[in-house]
Amino acid sequence: MKIIIGSDKKGLQLKDTIVSYLKELNFEVIDVSEGGDKDFYDASIKVTQMVLEDVKNNKGIIIDEFGAGPFMVADKFKYIICAELNDEHSAKMTRDHNNANVITMGSGVIGEDVAKRIAHRFAVAQYSGGRHQIRVDMLNKMC
Repeated sequence: MKIIIGSDKKGLQLKDTIVSYLKELNFEVIDVSEGGDKDFYDASIKVTQMVLEDVKNNKGIIIDEFGAGPFMVADKFKYIICAELNDEHSAKMTRDHNNANVITMGSGVIGEDVAKRIAHRFAVAQYSGGRHQIRVDMLNKMC
C-alpha cells in the first residue's frame, strides 16, 4: 500500500510533518507536491489521480488550510470516497464503514499531533465490508 500525499502552500508545513511521521512508521509515502502546490485544486487532482492508479491499495491525504476545498475536488472522481477529517476516530470509521480511500485535513483547523494521529489511524484502518458494501456500491455508482 502507498500513501499519496499532497498540499497547497497553506498546508505545506503540516504535510511535511505528516510525511516525516508516516515514513518513521515505515509507510511507503509519495509526496506529489513537494514545496506545496499553488492551489488546493492542483494538489487534489495529483493525489486523486495517483490513488486511482491502484484504488484497492493506494490511500490519499490532501492538506490545505481548511480541508473543505480538497474534499469537494476529490469527491468528484468516480471510485474515490473522500472524507474531510478533524479527529482520529472518524479516520478509522470512514475506512471501516465507508472504505474511504482519500482524506482531507485543514492545517488551520487541527494541530500537528491530531493530524499525525488521524494520518496513522487512516493508514492502518481496514475496510470491514459486509453490510457496509451496499453503501460503498451506491457511492461508487455516483459521478
